[in-house]
Amino acid sequence: MSVKTESISRQALLEIANQMIKQHDDYLAGMEVNDVIQQGEVLVFRGPWFLDEEGLPSAKTTAVFNVFKFLAVELSSRYHLA
Repeated sequence: MSVKTESISRQALLEIANQMIKQHDDYLAGMEVNDVIQQGEVLVFRGPWFLDEEGLPSAKTTAVFNVFKFLAVELSSRYHLA
C-alpha cells in the first residue's frame, strides 16, 4: 500500500531539507544537503560527509548520517520528486 505524497521539485525539497538540518539537535556548521534522489518510495539525501584527512569517517560523519536518515524518514512520508 503506497502512501499519498505531494509532488515537489528537487530545488524546493533541498531548501526544506536544509532548513530542517539547521533545526536538528545533531546539526554541525557546514552540514548541508546538495542533492536528493528518489529510490522507490524513499528520498535519499546527499552532501558533505566530513571525512578525515585520510578519507575515513570521522565523529562528524556519524552526525551527518543520522541527520540525512532523519530527513529521509521525515520527508519521504510527505513528498516525492516531481
